Amino acid sequence: MVAPSALPRARTVAWASQARIVQGRAREKEERMTSEHPYIGIDVAQATLDVAVSSASEVWHLAHDEAGIEQIVARLRALRPALVVLEATGGLDGPLAAALASAGLPVAVVNPRQVRDFARATGKLAKTDRLDAQMLALFAERVRPAPRRLPDATARELEALMARRRQLVEMRTMEANRLRTALPRVRPPIQEHLAWLEQQIANVDRDTGALVRTSPIWRVRDDLLRSVPGVGPILSSTMLAALPELGILDRRQIAALVGVAPFNRDSGTLRGKRTVWGGRAPVRAALYMATLVATRFNPVIRAFYQRLLALGKPKKLALTACMRKLLTILNAMVKHRTPWNSDYVLIH
Repeated sequence: MVAPSALPRARTVAWASQARIVQGRAREKEERMTSEHPYIGIDVAQATLDVAVSSASEVWHLAHDEAGIEQIVARLRALRPALVVLEATGGLDGPLAAALASAGLPVAVVNPRQVRDFARATGKLAKTDRLDAQMLALFAERVRPAPRRLPDATARELEALMARRRQLVEMRTMEANRLRTALPRVRPPIQEHLAWLEQQIANVDRDTGALVRTSPIWRVRDDLLRSVPGVGPILSSTMLAALPELGILDRRQIAALVGVAPFNRDSGTLRGKRTVWGGRAPVRAALYMATLVATRFNPVIRAFYQRLLALGKPKKLALTACMRKLLTILNAMVKHRTPWNSDYVLIH
């Protein structure tokens, strides 16, 4: 006969043993699924592509050209991967990511900083193309970032136009700064270059507007966004090109995605300042300029801005809060397909 005091211990041991069995089966199932549908990491360089498979130690090394991309797509179709992860490399990843997505393969283009932080956390400090591909495969398996729907050809064209406009504006700013201190002998060529840059920016704006109006969906969204006081063609086109999630995510998700959501910095009894960081810099830059205008001419944003200042909030903090407010309003308008109305605007 078992003593009553031994029953809880025996029951605990039985539960622990059963839990280990369940965990073991779950691990076996996960390993079997990983081998059947592996995770892929691809390191994209200027001239080469290195492909690592989570269930194998080999790394494919191919040329970064059309033939190499076609070979990768064919081999990955046969493997039927659970996820393919690439790093965002300033445009180099575009053709490969588009080819993989067109083939129906799940693709996630991730921030390189995330992968570097993950590598440091695992103790991997060495860096080569081969090791980067293997780390991307491990990142795909452990973190499993959500595949992002890649833009179609028209969306990529709009994004390229907006990127070119940012480059031209940056060059115009640099030349204008040089003109202020330039000697008379070198002023004329700088002025000629400034005039040429102004013309190029106007051409890009014309092409961007024409491209937006060719899409019925974009045309409706553009009309909705530009009905808001303070929102002009630059912010509208930037959001159409670089923020397709607008109207799909909730207000917290869209704010975090753009980089205007405050994050806690607390530890123990320490309560640090809430700060914003990360996000999509082009969208945030365009939103900042639009918010500056909105604090003067948009009645809702102006009242919100003045209220924050009256409470003693710093101007920079108040302006960031107004950016988040404006983004939230735009997100709600696109979600509900409702044009601007200052008497009945959704305030979150």
